[in-house]
Amino acid sequence: MPEPTEDVTYRNEDWYAEELADRHFVRCSFFHVDLTEAVSQGAVFTECVFGNVAFNASRHTDSAFTRCTFKRCNFFEAEFTGCKLVGSGFDQCDLRPLRVDGGDWSFVALPGADLRGVRLTGVRMREVDLTGADLTGATVTGVDLSGAQLHAAKLARADLRGSDLTALDPTTVERAGAIIDAEQALVLAQALGFELS
Repeated sequence: MPEPTEDVTYRNEDWYAEELADRHFVRCSFFHVDLTEAVSQGAVFTECVFGNVAFNASRHTDSAFTRCTFKRCNFFEAEFTGCKLVGSGFDQCDLRPLRVDGGDWSFVALPGADLRGVRLTGVRMREVDLTGADLTGATVTGVDLSGAQLHAAKLARADLRGSDLTALDPTTVERAGAIIDAEQALVLAQALGFELS
């Protein structure tokens, strides 16, 4: 692992299609940095701040963005595979169309996020904050949403099959046309107070 870069601020930099490989940044700030089509494999960002950063069409594999803050960033067609974003927060970001496959996004703050049509598959999202988030038409399959905050989330036409919905109160979300499997139907029936015989 290379020596970490610590407490550095990057402004107005062009990192278009940059290969971030296994670089390690700690408490660094990135403002107006262009990471369009950048590729990271095993990169680590710890407690970093990203402001107005373009992640468009970037690809991230087995990288970590832990306890990071993303403000007004653009993730158009960005892909995260096996990445760890534990404890990070997103504020006023453009997150569509985003693809997340695997990894750990537990304790991530996405309140009010526009996640219409995004793809979240096989990712751990324990205690994620999706309060008021719009997941209309999203694919959220095989996702661990235990302890998630889902109050006032929009789940209409979302594919939720195979995800842990034990934290979901069906009466507090928009759910018309949402797709669930038989096991989830039992969980939600119990949440509504039905006795199953």
